[in-house]
Amino acid sequence: MSSVATLEPDADPAPGSGAPGSHPLRRFVLRRLGSAVITLWVLSVLIFVATSILPGDAASAMLGKQANGEALRDLRQRMGLDVPLVQQYGNWLWGLLHGDLGRSASSFLNGGDLTVWSQVSGKLANSAELALVAFVPIVIVSLLLGVYSATRVNRWQDHLISTVTVVPAALPEFVLGALLIAVFFSWLDVLPPVSLVPPDTSALASPQLLVLPVLVLVGVTVGPAARMIRAGMLEALESNMVTVARLNGIAESRVLRRYALRNALGPSIVVFGLIAQYLIGGLLVVEYMFAFPGIGKELVDALSIHDNAEVASVTMLLATIFVGITIVADLLVLLVVPKLRTGSAA
Repeated sequence: MSSVATLEPDADPAPGSGAPGSHPLRRFVLRRLGSAVITLWVLSVLIFVATSILPGDAASAMLGKQANGEALRDLRQRMGLDVPLVQQYGNWLWGLLHGDLGRSASSFLNGGDLTVWSQVSGKLANSAELALVAFVPIVIVSLLLGVYSATRVNRWQDHLISTVTVVPAALPEFVLGALLIAVFFSWLDVLPPVSLVPPDTSALASPQLLVLPVLVLVGVTVGPAARMIRAGMLEALESNMVTVARLNGIAESRVLRRYALRNALGPSIVVFGLIAQYLIGGLLVVEYMFAFPGIGKELVDALSIHDNAEVASVTMLLATIFVGITIVADLLVLLVVPKLRTGSAA
């Protein structure tokens, strides 16, 4: 029978060996970056077209009842809306490539110079804080529940975890949020129903305001994430490496920690990447529901005044973060699972 030493996880290939080295990995990275650039360009076209065909424009919304012919033409000219759409797209894309998200629509009316970035940077920071505060417990709870369910597969503990986590996951965010407000505000009166963070103040300075939004995000994600981690853990537990380790008499706790968990780490990273991507969209609903001053509420407010430039720029920024998360997750999987590097050039 094979000795225990043969059960050690595959090591990274030695430099200069015939095994996969840096060149296939470098080609993989360059190919992923090239694919990301093409994806973002296609998204930029779709986002610009989608915002351009929305009824109304920022100039008419800003002027309101004063939107007569001359005033409207003057404002549209200052906002760059009087040129063909292709030229508008080119100007917008050129600005994005140079880190310029454009000017806020309201700045054209009052003669100021309020940029989209100055308008959204603080709210983007609030959203990042909320996402991080939610992401940490989601990862911890889903990992613990997924691994524990896999070790108790088809037992009452496994069924209980599946039942308890599937209920909040099956509810839309606004329904779960309404239920939590009813319980923790109307009934128990221990948490505020809205998350009105004061301007120019970190959301972390008022942690009680984050509890309900975080509970909603945790509730709708932990169930599916735990199920996917459970599936990856079950596959790892059924691998030949784990079977041989058990036959060699290695303690079950070491088998789980040393072999099963390490083999399941790659699929788990993919799951956590999907969670991070979900938070980008999930925040939009949760922030608006709890009046949290984040990027989601800012997008809704921009849509209400037809600030298409801000909507397009912020949406493109979020899309870039979304694509970036995918690339980071892929690279992390390659780093923690050396065997996958053999196919990185494929």
